[in-house]
Amino acid sequence: MSTALSYYFEQLDAFPLAGFFDGLTHTWEPLVKAKSYLQEQLVEKDVREMHGEARGEVHFHGNYYVGAGTVIYDDVTIIGPVYIGENCEIMAGAVIRPNTIIGDKCGVGHGSEVKHSVFLNGSKISSLSFAGDSVIGKSARIGSGVITANRMFNQGNVCLKLDGEKIDLGDSYFGCVLGDCSRLGANSVTQPGTHIGPYSWVFPLVSARGFVPREKRVMNENRLVFADNEKIELKP
Repeated sequence: MSTALSYYFEQLDAFPLAGFFDGLTHTWEPLVKAKSYLQEQLVEKDVREMHGEARGEVHFHGNYYVGAGTVIYDDVTIIGPVYIGENCEIMAGAVIRPNTIIGDKCGVGHGSEVKHSVFLNGSKISSLSFAGDSVIGKSARIGSGVITANRMFNQGNVCLKLDGEKIDLGDSYFGCVLGDCSRLGANSVTQPGTHIGPYSWVFPLVSARGFVPREKRVMNENRLVFADNEKIELKP
């Protein structure tokens, strides 16, 4: 498994927060930095700035920054500290939880939840999905009904295998690293600590785990079975 940021993300210089990735080398470090960065830049400076457009009632809590051109629809809840870049679209009923940074031209679908994650420019999460403690690459896509599981069943620390050795991340929460232009198909699940390389596709209904190299397709070898069925009129 590669844990190098450069393996998954190729255009970090275009991120709207200049210098955010400076000095970071491993995939989990952006999540650690997100907490300290938002604390310094939003909480300590008491920033509550909405430069976009609210199309309905938006529920803000704590500190936040929303960039110009961003549209937020009705009944969205934003629990700061949260940074949202320019020209994003946050659909109705979405929930964005603390320590989340969303870049420019991103999308959050209807009823989806984003928690302590970093979204690079152009990434999107569709309706009724969950992204928790995850780093989502440029122009990556999370389909409808996707869960990025972010906690072990035993609530122990998430560990990654690197060169035959286990790395204890020191945190029981860690979701998915989704490389640039990769996709998670509808109703798929990623297990805690999953790393998916750039330009890879995880097909619908797949439960992905561990390391998926770049430029791969991941699918289940399912076989549909057809059997005779009675002709029954269904009750109203």
